[in-house]
Amino acid sequence: MTRAGAGRQSFEDRPVFGPACHLTARAFSLASAAMNTDLPAFPRSLFIFSVLYGGMVCIAGVLGVKQVALGPLAVEAGIFAFLLLVVLSSAIAELHGQKTATFLVRLGFIPLLVSAALIQLVLALPHDPGMYPPAIDAFPVVVGQSARMMLAGLVSYGISQTLNVMIFARLSHRPEGGGRLVWLRGMVASIVSQIVDTLLFITISFLGERPIAGLMAGQMLTKVVLSIVLVPLLITFFVKLGRRLDRA
Repeated sequence: MTRAGAGRQSFEDRPVFGPACHLTARAFSLASAAMNTDLPAFPRSLFIFSVLYGGMVCIAGVLGVKQVALGPLAVEAGIFAFLLLVVLSSAIAELHGQKTATFLVRLGFIPLLVSAALIQLVLALPHDPGMYPPAIDAFPVVVGQSARMMLAGLVSYGISQTLNVMIFARLSHRPEGGGRLVWLRGMVASIVSQIVDTLLFITISFLGERPIAGLMAGQMLTKVVLSIVLVPLLITFFVKLGRRLDRA
């Protein structure tokens, strides 16, 4: 390595996330110490990230009901949960390999389908007569989805998340995990997978019912911008946190 190269730090090597990762890892370590120590050995980062991943799968559709304005850009609020899904699956691919991350994506269908089934059950049940009146009309709007949109969510989730893991791992040329430029690989994989997610979801949901070109272009632009701004920071944080958790 040249002297000039040795004087530079890559994005993921910068110490900006060190204190935050250390404190978070320490908190998880103390919580783990209070639990039964006779449990089978399991990487802490994989366990914690998998639990968080399942939660984001369930909440993303609910958050998507609201449209948020980010300056001149507009996007459904579920993008923030989906970006965390992208980051978590990429971080697991980096820490534990492509096969583990892809398996996690497939397991994500379980909470997705169970939550969808529970929503339909609750919608079918009669409401309490004493329920807050505005909530009676608002609840189906917030959690209810057409069969077409539910299908779109399942298809776009499975394909885009699998594609994200595959691109992230292929860019490192190390499917077992590990590699350089984590932030760049995460950003590129997120951009491509979010474009594919938007193409699939909007086409399946709205083709033939409304013009989709303008809607699709706006969603893609916003997701690309957010992937560029947020993903490098988030994936650097989660990879550092995961390594600290596994060393704790």
